[in-house]
Formats: sequence, C-alpha cells, structure tokens
Amino acid sequence: MTTATDLNQPTLEHGAPAGRRISLPVLLLIIAGALALTSIVRLITGANGITNVSQMSTALQLAVPIGLAGLGGLWAERAGVVNIGLEGMMILGTWFGAWAGFQWGPWTGVLVGIVGGCLGGLLHAIVTITFNVNHIVSGVAINILALGATRYLAPLAFEGHQGGSAKQSPPVDSLGHFSVPGLSDGLKSLNDQHWFFVSDIAGLLGGLVTHVSWLTLIAVALIPASWYILWRTPFGLRLRSCGENPVAAESLGVNVYKYKYLAVIISGGLAGLGGVFLSIVANPFYLEGQTSGRGYIGLAAMIFGNWMPGGLAVGAGLFGYTDSLNLRGGSANVHALLLLGALLLIAGAIWLAIRKKYVKAAITVLVGALVFAWYAGTDDVPNQVVSATPYVVTLVVLALSAQRLRMPKANGMQYRKGQGK
Repeated sequence: MTTATDLNQPTLEHGAPAGRRISLPVLLLIIAGALALTSIVRLITGANGITNVSQMSTALQLAVPIGLAGLGGLWAERAGVVNIGLEGMMILGTWFGAWAGFQWGPWTGVLVGIVGGCLGGLLHAIVTITFNVNHIVSGVAINILALGATRYLAPLAFEGHQGGSAKQSPPVDSLGHFSVPGLSDGLKSLNDQHWFFVSDIAGLLGGLVTHVSWLTLIAVALIPASWYILWRTPFGLRLRSCGENPVAAESLGVNVYKYKYLAVIISGGLAGLGGVFLSIVANPFYLEGQTSGRGYIGLAAMIFGNWMPGGLAVGAGLFGYTDSLNLRGGSANVHALLLLGALLLIAGAIWLAIRKKYVKAAITVLVGALVFAWYAGTDDVPNQVVSATPYVVTLVVLALSAQRLRMPKANGMQYRKGQGK
C-alpha cells in the first residue's frame, strides 16, 4: 500500500514529475522568439491584421470562455475527477445567465449563471464520487442532459417576451467595457506604425487594455488566484493530494469526499461563468448552440497546459487567437500564417536534428516543405479551412505536446472511503 509519505513527493508539490522544466525566463524567450518570427512573416506577407489591436482584442474575448472552461477542468482533475461535462455546464451557464440577466440585470445573470454551472458540477460529483459511475460516461450524460434541458426550458422562459423565441433569449444589458486611458490610444498608434517587433508587442498589449469587459478582468484574475489557492495554501495541497493519492491523503486525515465535491462544484461554477460570458458579453443574449464545443476546447487547453494554470492560459490564448481569424480577415491572415507554420516546422526540425532525432527531423522538414509549397502556390485559403483552423490547431498542439504531459496520478480513478485499510 502507498504510504502517506508519498504526499511529500515533488510530483505533488509542483504538479509535474521531477526533472527538467521550462523556467520562466526560457518561456519568455520562446514567446519573444515566436513573436519575432510572426513579425517577420507580417513584414513579408503584408498581413498587418495578424497582430493588430483589434485582432488581439477579439482573440482575448474568444479566449476567455475557453480559459474558464479549462480552469474548471483543472480544478476537477487536480482533485482526481475527470470532467468531460464542461460543455454541458457551460450550456447551463449560458441559459441561466441570460434567463436571469434579462429580468434582473446582467450582474444577477452572472451570479445565477455560475449557480447553473455549479448545479451541473454537483450532479457530476454525486454520480462519480458517491456512486462511482465512470467519469467519462457521467460527463457525456451531463452534456446531453444540459442540451436537452435548455432546449425544453427556452420556449417556456423566452417566448412571449420582446426579442425572445424558442431558441433565443431577449437581449441582456451590457456589463460595460473599459479602455486604459492614454495607454490604449498610445499602443494603438504604435501598432499602426507597422514596425518590426515593436508594433507587434504594442498590438498584443493593446488588445489587453482596449475595450475590455469587466467580466474579462475577473476571468483573467482567476488564473493567478487559482494558482495561488491550489499551490500555495493548505486547502490547495489537500485538494491536490486527492488527485494524486487519495488513500495516502485519507491516512493523513483529509476528507477526500469533501474536497472532491468542492473541486467539482467549483469546476462547474467556472464553466458556468464561461457560459455567462458567451450569453452576456460575447453576445447580449442566449442562443441555442452558443457554446460550439468550447467546453471541449477548454479541456484541450487544460491538457496542453499540463494541468497548470499558466500553461492553460497560453493554450486558451492560442485557441482564442486562431478562432479570431474567422472574424477578422480570416482568409488573408490564415494564408500568411501558413508561412509562419512552415518556418516553425523548419525550426522544430533543426531542434530535433540537434538532439539527434534524425527521422523525426526529416519528417518535420517534409511537412514544413509541403506547408510552404501550399503558401507559395496559392494566394488565399478556402473559407472551410479558415473555419476549421481552431480545431486543427487543437489537434496539432495536443499531438506535439503529448509526450511531455503528466496528469494527476489518481485522475479518473474510483475511490471508496477506507479502501486503503
């Protein structure tokens, strides 16, 4: 039997196996290098839209619901409960948020939407923790149940109200937006100069301080708050111990059931908040099918981030950016990014060759050459490719990052109180 001393292993305290990890300076250097390469592509192709303020602002707005869903998944899975039901909990958040929002105001809608997501999380917790039902089965069932329930409730709640129908709620008042005075205009002016690297950084930062919703500010703050709670407090240590070794945690007096329940309910609330963002901020109304699989993409962002808040935020930003290409000059921008993809593949091949992985390097070079041939032989890309870009990027990123991933050891495992005795 695993002993209680396992709780003190490095894997629990840091959330990853002991060994080489990317330090913050190295990570910042990698991001700066990618941004510099993007700037070179922008200058070559003339596609200034790929890093302008409007593009980055849209990307941030699209990244928020994905990030909140992924953060919900992180809380649940750090406690050992796989939450495939994030999509359903987001659906509940969209419906409950809009339903309360058009009647009693947007901030009431935010609170009620969170409660709606929490209800989905509570149901998932009861089924998986108390009755030990397979986590995947429960999550899929919640997704189906949430979709069916909102389809049934929408006509009852929205029909007969001005602007409402069987598939859409009446409009909800805005939560309000803000731009940082002086800084927003200054960064936009700098971005409009189209200088190498400097203008691209200005575009990135400008998107973070221009026309930002108050709910976006709250969502961004939840990333470091979750990191602090889960990695710097006794509560977080106990919660993560339930996802690493619940038997050892129980032997130290941790109420495993309580922490798992709390984690999954919080998970549902965060996913519900992501749904609220879609039905109050992104659009001022509930619309059937509004989530469009963002719960699943949020789960992918969490996996890409190796079950860590910082990595999750990077993944959500990447997926939000690719999704924003659909809305702003999609075809021209995606065509320019083909060149970026080719250059990144060549850089990856060089790195693999340095590490003496010659077969993988050769394959990577071949793929890079094919992508470059696609870029050089066309002037644009089909709209279908633009629409599929976020999902293709999801698959590619997960495939490339799969080898370095490490989930919590007891994630998805059934647990019964006292089973270690």
